[in-house]
Amino acid sequence: MTHPTRRGVIAGASSLAALSAGGAFAQSAPASPVMLNIIDVAGNLQLTQASIEKFAKDNPKLISRLNFSRAPSPELPAKLKAQQDANRVDIDMVLTGPGAMSDGIQQGLWVDVWKSHTASLPKAEEIYHEQALMMQRNFGQNEGVAVVYSPSGPLFEYMADKVKTVPKTAEEFLAYVKQNPNRFTYARPLNSGPGWTFLQGMPYILGDSDPTDPMNGWAKTWAYLKELGTAIDYYPTGTAATMKELGDGTRDCIVSTLGWDINPRALGIVPKEAKVFTIANTHWIPDTQFMCIPKGVAAAKIPVILALMSHLLKPDSQAATYDKGYFYPGPAIKGVTLAMAPQESQDVLKEFGRPEYDGLIASLPTRPPLTPERLVAAFRRWDQEIGVGHAPK
Repeated sequence: MTHPTRRGVIAGASSLAALSAGGAFAQSAPASPVMLNIIDVAGNLQLTQASIEKFAKDNPKLISRLNFSRAPSPELPAKLKAQQDANRVDIDMVLTGPGAMSDGIQQGLWVDVWKSHTASLPKAEEIYHEQALMMQRNFGQNEGVAVVYSPSGPLFEYMADKVKTVPKTAEEFLAYVKQNPNRFTYARPLNSGPGWTFLQGMPYILGDSDPTDPMNGWAKTWAYLKELGTAIDYYPTGTAATMKELGDGTRDCIVSTLGWDINPRALGIVPKEAKVFTIANTHWIPDTQFMCIPKGVAAAKIPVILALMSHLLKPDSQAATYDKGYFYPGPAIKGVTLAMAPQESQDVLKEFGRPEYDGLIASLPTRPPLTPERLVAAFRRWDQEIGVGHAPK
């Protein structure tokens, strides 16, 4: 998923000692330091890069160099598959959201780290909070290691001076969109956290027959999205474009999430005074970002990557993921509070967070996202039936 960027990530957030030379990991340490190529297709480096660099700095015998790159989520699986088919994998670790994660599981691209390297990772049930553990088991499965968590959405973000009467139900929202053509849009779900949660949240809002089955149980949802599309000129390829359009006045209302509401306002992309609303029967469709190891990575690098993954699940590294609200709240493990976060994060969330979010998080029910194979099917069907004919400008 493509996200707005900022000049730097919060540095110095992870002060926990890395694995020492005399620790259990020493037996698996590489003969010489390794270079790691890390690709981010989820905007995750905003939350983790400082902690990754801290680990490398503290462990010069393990890591000689870090190379970071970014790419759109939809492009990664095909790139990895081509590298694996040619036996020339040059990506060592992937930071990914639901799209590439699902495709990778479907295509067998990832190492099943939780099965093959159990002893090198912390026990999931001991470290993750309840909701992150649900995502790990239902979505990350054996291949992905959950690193950040958000209840996510769906939310609707709007400018109050443009939307005078806030819709309270799906029916009222559809009527608003049709009465105000081209003033609302959302990004292609395959490459957008808000689009992703909106797509999966609508079956619950509309009371579809089986919200877990997009092919046979979403009759109301597909009909609703098609009708909604009659008043939408185009669907941007990523969320950042929707935020920009809300900020510059092209749109009056867009689909959002907790983090996408807070962070772009903190960055000045969206006016601070923008507001949010939910509609009746909203269920949280949580979002989680994962760390994955592609099959074909050099054997000498695997223990180093696993040690890095474990480091990113330490409390100090997790506290840094509060960030500027980008994946609010952020931490996937138990017991990490905002008071543990860097002061900059605390200040941003005090100014741009919303008091009502704690209540919404506590009161709205949470449902797991679709299983990877069904999510891939839902993305494909959306592209073929909803997105078709609405090409980006």
